[in-house]
Amino acid sequence: MRSLRSISAETLVSHPQVAQQSLDGVAHNLYPLLFKASYLLEQAEVIRVLLERWPLEEFRLSALLGPCSEHPEDLRDRTCRACLEACVQGLADHVLRAGGPQRLRVADLTGVRDVQVQQCPCGRALGRWGRTELLARTCCQLQAESLVAQRPIRVLADLFVTEGNFEVVVQALGPAGPAPLRVHCLSFRADSLSPSQLLQVLCLAGPGELRRLEVVHNVRLHAGHVQQLLAQVGFPQLASLTLPARAFDAPPTSTPASHGEDPLLTSIAWELSQMSQLTELSVAFSTLTGKIPELLGPLRTPLRTLDLANCSLNHADMAFLADCSHTTHLEVLDLSGHSLFRLFPSTFFRLLSRAAQTLRVLTMEECGIEDRHVDMLVLALSPCHELCELRFLGNPLSARALRRLFVALCELPKLRCVEFPVPKDCYPEGTAYPQDELAMSRFDQQKYEVIAEDLRAVLLRAGRCDVQVCTPLFGSFDPDIQETSNELGAFLLRAFKAALENFSRALEQME
Repeated sequence: MRSLRSISAETLVSHPQVAQQSLDGVAHNLYPLLFKASYLLEQAEVIRVLLERWPLEEFRLSALLGPCSEHPEDLRDRTCRACLEACVQGLADHVLRAGGPQRLRVADLTGVRDVQVQQCPCGRALGRWGRTELLARTCCQLQAESLVAQRPIRVLADLFVTEGNFEVVVQALGPAGPAPLRVHCLSFRADSLSPSQLLQVLCLAGPGELRRLEVVHNVRLHAGHVQQLLAQVGFPQLASLTLPARAFDAPPTSTPASHGEDPLLTSIAWELSQMSQLTELSVAFSTLTGKIPELLGPLRTPLRTLDLANCSLNHADMAFLADCSHTTHLEVLDLSGHSLFRLFPSTFFRLLSRAAQTLRVLTMEECGIEDRHVDMLVLALSPCHELCELRFLGNPLSARALRRLFVALCELPKLRCVEFPVPKDCYPEGTAYPQDELAMSRFDQQKYEVIAEDLRAVLLRAGRCDVQVCTPLFGSFDPDIQETSNELGAFLLRAFKAALENFSRALEQME
């Protein structure tokens, strides 16, 4: 329930002109409450003036928008364009404002969550890429101003850098002269950059403070690049690392190592072992057959998140995972793309039994799970009482098998989200698995709705209306891809054109 002060703050900011004229008489400790009320009501003008006059030493966006005793509503999933633009503009005004020293020393812009549907009045979001470009451009504009020397404001940010905003981000991170706003990066995502661009911008981003690094999709790295990145830059505080597909492929010019040794993998594993904070590792779509013991064995700290989707694991890899120290600490595990019950039934069962006390999210998409495997799956999942999310799209299961599985899932007390496949009953006879996107979308929609409703009824009869079930055919919403889809599409077209030109030149040389 909101306090009287919170209600009063909303009443005041709902009259922007009155609010702005009244700020000189407002106690400093009321500024956070006025800010949250302005954000809730999307009063961008008031937000900008509040930041311009901010009287406190710290401005922490996540803490201000999160629930508190006076205003319990959580606004951290509102990445409202108007409000966030006003925050950054107000920060610039604060720097430019004449009339004495500024008290603001730290502006923490991290901690907001990108969601598919905005709840703010305008309904327009400013995603991570847009927030990065806005902050970078503002920093560059301030660098061009002739400002009196003063202690710069430390700005903490989550950056998303692509080819489209690379230049302005580099300029913002590596100013040639005085910079009133100094950006410190806590989380970094890179897409559609060359390896040299990635290395350059990471060196400027303050890798000593970086906690999360995501290198995804269209950054073409091989094992040589990964080794160079980890060895030259160094990430002492890194807690989470995501590498793009095929990041462990050998460099094109390398010669095969003797006796099956892989010096690059050994070096990468050693560099990872020096990261004492590393608890999350995602290396999906890299061929790591027989390499998991060498990669994960040297790590100093147990992993809590591990994504090995489509990594072509073999028996030795699965045996290591089932018995290693990481398993009893795992909270998030993705083993999609592996025939878990056909190739590794007992090993996978042992892995889940050891991870049961901590495992919260399990993903097994396109793992060849069939009706005959359901009893084994039920047995494997039964001790996983901490499990909150289960995803097993793309498996050829019938409606009858799904119903049997849902009955068992009702017994998992913390389960809240299930992503299940379109039952194979809904597809034409003889449909092959795994499916391509075209085949996946050709199913009997009416029949699916009937089966899905029956599965929900199973949950309702068991008193589990708290479990949300769905079938996102083409994956869950990804705000970063949604925001940069046009740019990434153009990048892919250029890459395809370059590949065709190289192929054409190769044919000419052969002739």
